[in-house]
Formats: sequence, structure tokens, C-alpha cells
Amino acid sequence: MTTFRDFEHERWQEAVETYAGCWAGLTRQTVPTLLDALRVTPATRLLDVSCGTGHVAAAAASAGASVVGVDFSSEMLSRARSLHPTLDFRLGDAEDLDFPDGSFDAAAINFGMLHFQHPELALAQAYRVLRPGGRAAYTVWAPPDQSRAFEVVYGSIGDYGTLEVPLPPGPPFFRFSDPEESRRVLLETGFQEPRIESIRLTWRLPSAEVLLRAFEEGTARTGPTLLAQTPADLVRIRKAILERASAYEIDGGLEVPMVAVLCRGRKESSPGEVQVS
Repeated sequence: MTTFRDFEHERWQEAVETYAGCWAGLTRQTVPTLLDALRVTPATRLLDVSCGTGHVAAAAASAGASVVGVDFSSEMLSRARSLHPTLDFRLGDAEDLDFPDGSFDAAAINFGMLHFQHPELALAQAYRVLRPGGRAAYTVWAPPDQSRAFEVVYGSIGDYGTLEVPLPPGPPFFRFSDPEESRRVLLETGFQEPRIESIRLTWRLPSAEVLLRAFEEGTARTGPTLLAQTPADLVRIRKAILERASAYEIDGGLEVPMVAVLCRGRKESSPGEVQVS
């Protein structure tokens, strides 16, 4: 049986073009707040986990930081290297990072937690490679009642199809959208001072058809969920998605309200080390 990790890997090997064309303009909107949460400066050594096309690493490098990006998709890394040829991108596993303990001052995971088979293990690995006093932060999507593109798609599937399709089992997609769940996992991993905040975003797309393509071709779970519907149901679902998305039309395109949840924590300092809050 295909594991959830292998399923995700196969999808991200195939989805790089659509992700870069449709999703990256949205997911990169969280980067400034993410780097602020990590207190990135020119002295920072930053690890960009699940780096995708490399926008977090590039923004940190622009701020003067020393960066390494890691992803398990060679196709994503190929795109990252073409966009940012001077940066260090490496093939690797977020759940088994190939770095010594205490190698970094900060670890960023921008929308990667949604895609790990064992997200707690990925967070524990980030904790391990941080120096004492180092910081980690990750982003996930808020639930569909706040991130409206998900309401458009999942609402349409619920009305005309089924979400019960035979995909490899993985962690709930919106698990870490719950502030208490994220706070609990951060504390159990060992992080201190967990903080959770929301970031309001706007997903700008040229049309409802592009939004539909973004989900069908540029996602790991949602695309296969759509394509697992019966042919007749899929026709109805696609029509419903286009109709629901039309509610967000403005100036010849779409502006869809989205919300990211930013979660962060700090590794315990060494004895005698002074930390500035």
C-alpha cells in the first residue's frame, strides 16, 4: 500500500508548475510575518524546511541571513534553484534532517506541516537542529469558514460528491489550524512560549477556472479527491466550484479571502544565557 509520504511526494513531483503559477503568489504573502516571528537578522542561520520553490529562503537571504532550504521533491528544488541560483537547496526529509544538533538559529516551515506523514516528528527534528534559544515557526491554513477557497471547493464536493475517497491515510488537513492543538504540540516538543496568530491574506487569481485548476493540479490531497469522484458527480462539482468562486469576482479577476495560522515557539536557552522576549 502506498504510504502517505510516498503519495505526497509523487504529487509534489508533478505539481510544481501549477503550484508555482497559482499558489506561490499566495503562500509567499506570509513570509514577512514568518521572518519577523523568527527575528531574522543578518546574523541568523535559517533552515527553510519543506522549502518548495524557495521563497522563504530567498527573503531571509535578502535580509542578510545565512540560509539552507530542504525539500523532499527534486522537482520543487529544481525550480527553487532556477529562481534563486546562489542559495543552498538540498534534497532531504523533514522527518529526518541531515544536520547536526544546534546547527541553526531559526527554522521555518511555511505550509509544510499539512503535508508530513508524522508532523510531530518534523517539529522534533526542527527542535533538534536549533541552537539553545533558537526559534521555530510554521504556517498552516485556517479552516474553510475563514479560508474561503477551501469552502468553495470542499463545499461543492460535499454538496455533489463525497470526501470519503480511497487516499492513503494522513493527518487531518486542518489539525494545526486549532490554536490549542498547535500550542499543545509545541509544548510537548519542548518549545517554550508558544504563540499563535492569524494572518489575513487575499488570493488574487485571473478567473474561477484558474482557481479550479489550482486545486485539481496544484495540491496533494484535494486534486486526487476531486478526480476520485464519479464522472457525473465531477461535472456537477466543477460547475458548483465555478459558481461559488464567482462570488469573489472583482475587476475582471478573483479576490478570495484566505487566513493563515502562524505558530511559533522558542527552544530552551542554555543556563546563564539571557533571552530578549
